[in-house]
Amino acid sequence: MKKKVVLAFSGGLDTSFCCIHLAEDRNLEVHSVIVNTGGFSAEELAEIEKRAYALGVVSHAVVDETKSYYEGCIKYLIFGNVLKNATYPLSVSAERVSQATAIANYVKKIGADYVAHGSTGAGNDQVRFDMIFNILIPEVEIITPIRDLKLSREAEIEYLAKHGVEYTAEKARYSINKGLWGTSVGGKETLTSNETLPESAWPTQVSETEARKIELTFEQGELVALDGENLNPVTAIQQLQAIAQPYGIGRDIHVGDTIIGIKGRVGFEAAAPIIIIKAHHTLEKHTLTKWQLSWKEQLSSFYGNWLHEGQFHDPIMRNIEAFLADTQKVVSGKVFVELLPYRFQIIGIESNHDLMSNKFGSYGEMNNAWSGEDVKGFSKIFGNQVMIWHKVNNEEA
Repeated sequence: MKKKVVLAFSGGLDTSFCCIHLAEDRNLEVHSVIVNTGGFSAEELAEIEKRAYALGVVSHAVVDETKSYYEGCIKYLIFGNVLKNATYPLSVSAERVSQATAIANYVKKIGADYVAHGSTGAGNDQVRFDMIFNILIPEVEIITPIRDLKLSREAEIEYLAKHGVEYTAEKARYSINKGLWGTSVGGKETLTSNETLPESAWPTQVSETEARKIELTFEQGELVALDGENLNPVTAIQQLQAIAQPYGIGRDIHVGDTIIGIKGRVGFEAAAPIIIIKAHHTLEKHTLTKWQLSWKEQLSSFYGNWLHEGQFHDPIMRNIEAFLADTQKVVSGKVFVELLPYRFQIIGIESNHDLMSNKFGSYGEMNNAWSGEDVKGFSKIFGNQVMIWHKVNNEEA
């Protein structure tokens, strides 16, 4: 009786190779699974399933993690305004953690002997998948054909051709990963330090040229409405993405440090994540105190870095999430945004919790809560320690 292997399957070149290799060369019973984190339509999932069976899998499963992906991860990336290196909304990093966790649970469900993924030996995903599998299913052996065999994309295409599967070099030119929190794009240009992706490489082409104003409504930090229409947060993200991505908003190339110590570049388009984070952060600037904002920034940076490195299951992450959630009690209101080709502008906010209330004075204009004499005394006290330091050290000098 053949032993079972669960293969994390996307339908791309690497996992297509793995399907045949595991069945033909390793004599295993292959059960493919794809974890949908909001990036696939029903039609795309049907095509991927068709491809899996054509490649010889015994069974194929779709695990929809979109809602739990939002509730367990994306929500906190919004609360924390997390942008890796002030640029990247962790589109793939966050997604992989959710996918690996769901795959580990599926391995338990069907009682597989092995789990396999198509990661190469040069990126972050291999560490994320391996580490989470080792944490959640330590008794299950991990198989990584692409990494172990050190295969080039050309070698994979040649192997598939020998087994009657056509996969053109043009089709394999760009690696695209689409999810609820953005789409990553990798190609020969991102392997250099001086080239950018051509217009044709972006999954969504620019088709909107007329400026458009939209209204985002947040309730305790979560996006709950677009242009006055109440929506659940997942649907709100998807609808905002559909509206804004055709403007070419949220395109960039992220340069960062991989878990394995080398630098890497990846292109991404993430209109909705970038707009949501910037809109949410603007609302926070109006509704939170300076020390709430300061500590949020520090803890959110750590949270994003630790998530990027696959350490989602570290208990410190639950501690930070509790802090972030607590800060959102008054982050409610409307944010007004203008969309334009390749850029957007935050116009302003409305909130019942706006600390910029003119009841207490207007910055640079008028105050109602203190007198000039109050300020004179405060200024002396506030600078007292530094004044003492200068007096003491000037006397010694």
